[in-house]
Amino acid sequence: MTVPTEGAQAPDLLYSEAEDDLRAAVRSLLADRCDAPTVLARVESDTPYDPQLWKVLAAGIGTAGLLVPEKLGGQGAGHREAAVVLEELGRSVAPVPYLTSAVVATETLLALGSQDGPVAELLGDLAAGRKAAVLAVPFSAPVPGLAQPAGVVADTLEGVVTGVADASAADVLLVPTTDGLYAAETGSAGVTVEPLVPLDLTRPLATVSLTGAAGSRLANGAAAVFAVRRGLLAGAGLLASEQLGLAEWCLTEAVRHTRERHQFNRPVGSFQSLKHRMAQLWLEVVSARAAARNAADALATGSPDTPLAVAVAQAYCSKVAVHAAEECIQLHGGVGMTWEHPAHLYLKRAKADSIAYGTAGHHRETIAELMELPAP
Repeated sequence: MTVPTEGAQAPDLLYSEAEDDLRAAVRSLLADRCDAPTVLARVESDTPYDPQLWKVLAAGIGTAGLLVPEKLGGQGAGHREAAVVLEELGRSVAPVPYLTSAVVATETLLALGSQDGPVAELLGDLAAGRKAAVLAVPFSAPVPGLAQPAGVVADTLEGVVTGVADASAADVLLVPTTDGLYAAETGSAGVTVEPLVPLDLTRPLATVSLTGAAGSRLANGAAAVFAVRRGLLAGAGLLASEQLGLAEWCLTEAVRHTRERHQFNRPVGSFQSLKHRMAQLWLEVVSARAAARNAADALATGSPDTPLAVAVAQAYCSKVAVHAAEECIQLHGGVGMTWEHPAHLYLKRAKADSIAYGTAGHHRETIAELMELPAP
């Protein structure tokens, strides 16, 4: 059982000056290159990703290497800083592979503990923004990381993995198999990435088919399982920050609209029933911020309570994000139901995120197990 450690240092939920500066830089970039009309136009096309935006975000600002140590070519920062980036990406529903590449894939590679060889080389490429990598597991799964649909036959990779997020934007696939973790280039022979039609068009999904594909083994057995689980744990923990950013945008936009929209010569936001709804939503967002920041701080400090902090954050923040997006649409009235307004993008992202890297039910079961409580 994992329980909060007595005498442990309290988590720091406040933002540092460096984190505020990073937020300002990312928000400025997204305001310039990823505003609502731009995102709407891109998701309605066949190319939701903006390679130039990813290049500036990953390499120009250096966010892709936040988790990577300086000696491997990264920024040597941590999960708190990556969480700030994800908050801003959530506010913009930006179609970039940051969560999947700069967090999950990067954390998986870091968990292998290799300071040289192909792992270190790949980490350097990811940190510099030269490549993007994706862990080839279903993005939306009730229990993440348990199935291993790929195998090794005659030293080549065989198998089909469905629902892999951002696979179409990846240069490298990290493929968990029955006997280890392999890296496969997406453009190599035997690797097919077939786009699917997802609910959330800002984070495309794909089916990855491996047929006699060449792959380089990065880890065997237990080391591979540990690395994949560590990557998924970090992904679930920092996904809460994306959900927080999404919920904050929805609340801010709902308040703005109800101040400007008038009925009976009064702003509709002055009506008591709407005041109560937005006040309740504000309380939920504040609580979500505490849960998300706690998870990011636990990951950053290597706290023994990290699994519990991540499970609490995901079980709570996924619900808040969906509620905030629903309220945003409803409080906008008729305009909120139109395709021209971006509110539907936030609802779709919130719904897709709510079943990513483990459902809320899975995370509640984790909490019950860690705290020796009756299962929900």
